[in-house]
Amino acid sequence: MNLASLAFKSSWNRKSSVFLTLFTIAISVMLLLSIERVRQEAKSSFANTISGTDLIVGARTGDIQLLLSSVFRIGHANNAVQWQSYEYIKQQRGVAWTIPISLGDSHKGYAVLGTDSSYFTHFRYGKKQMLAFEHGRAFHNGREVVLGSDVAKKLNYHLGEQIVISHGMGNTSFHHHDDNPMTIVGILKPTGTPVDRTVHVPLIAIDEMHGSGHNASPRMIGKAINKPSNEAIHSHDEHKDEDHDHHSHDDHEHDDHEHDDHSHGEHKHKTHQLVESEPGDLIGEPKQITAFLMGFDSPIYTLQVRRNINQYKGEPLLAIMPGVTLRELWGMLDIVEKILLLFSIVVVIISLLGMLTTLLATLNQRRRELAILRSVGARPWHIFSLLTSEAVIITLLGCLLGTALFFAAILLAQPVLQAQFGISLSLSMLSSYEVKLLGAIMLAGTVMGIFPALRAYYYSLSDGMSIKV
Repeated sequence: MNLASLAFKSSWNRKSSVFLTLFTIAISVMLLLSIERVRQEAKSSFANTISGTDLIVGARTGDIQLLLSSVFRIGHANNAVQWQSYEYIKQQRGVAWTIPISLGDSHKGYAVLGTDSSYFTHFRYGKKQMLAFEHGRAFHNGREVVLGSDVAKKLNYHLGEQIVISHGMGNTSFHHHDDNPMTIVGILKPTGTPVDRTVHVPLIAIDEMHGSGHNASPRMIGKAINKPSNEAIHSHDEHKDEDHDHHSHDDHEHDDHEHDDHSHGEHKHKTHQLVESEPGDLIGEPKQITAFLMGFDSPIYTLQVRRNINQYKGEPLLAIMPGVTLRELWGMLDIVEKILLLFSIVVVIISLLGMLTTLLATLNQRRRELAILRSVGARPWHIFSLLTSEAVIITLLGCLLGTALFFAAILLAQPVLQAQFGISLSLSMLSSYEVKLLGAIMLAGTVMGIFPALRAYYYSLSDGMSIKV
């Protein structure tokens, strides 16, 4: 009988302790591979928080500060970009599309982003995934708003409800635009990015709230909506009596001015059934915006336009490549990456030490078995090879089981991590680095098995593996 078969049968004879050790190694291998895969995919997802965007342009400031304020809604831009500069730059050769962004307002602690329809057409996240709607549609006029999934979920908002935008970022609001309530017409699907925590409104809404004394002008109602406001926002029952129709507008005015003391004047209004409205003017006449995103037909244009923007004489502007800046930002978080890897390695080492402890603890109990092997002609190096083979078999089976558990864990956690944290895990084959990790575990398991094997070897030399009573 060869040593591998003998080692397997010997291990099966001690199946309870061996299975426990094997399961411990499998769990540690699963944790190591999972942490490593999540680390790699988190790094990739972090870099793909915004994907398919070639340049981000804003007022001249630091690269990371511009990235954090425009993409992650962290901090704020000290200056803005003049609308004339935006109009001029987007006409440059090679520009495929642009997305204007206006920040500075909030709703109950969530950032409000002013933009136009190009945002829903060209914005990409993850692996160039488009934004999709869980409910409703994109805004069509200056009185409609689209919510990120987290905003709708945390604030329990639904289609047709009205909300009030406040001036100021975060939980600090300096003024509530009570005279410009916005109707929720769309709720986006979860992306795991800052989009989920953003309230999206048309640029014309920002323009009207800040540019015309916080009052709705006839231009907003006529030009932006292209329909009577009650028709664009609400659908009424044709069989309602004349008295209800006469007071409907007054009722909405009373609703618009109802405030909740606990929400500092920010409130939601009664839910109304929505009807489709014709797309209108979503931009208005803004004087400035916070930043804008750009996509190009060719990478050659990206570098050329970036240089021209950074040398633009009309005003001090900064154009950054989001992929490069995201990698710089991730480099600042390199210590977190190393700590995660260290923790997973420690878990594997502990499990292998557990295997070593088990082999050493059972060595005295197995001296009868080993003495029988010596009596039938087994030499000391056979005993050494037998115990080493057992350690290798246990480690190998633990790695195989751990790998299977790893793929099962990815399959189960994939939708949750994508929705909650924006980490897109793939069921791809093990990478070369992950295979090297498994090889290192096999080597470490073999080394661990050498210690009890050496002790058994010396036993066989000293007393011939005699049985002591």
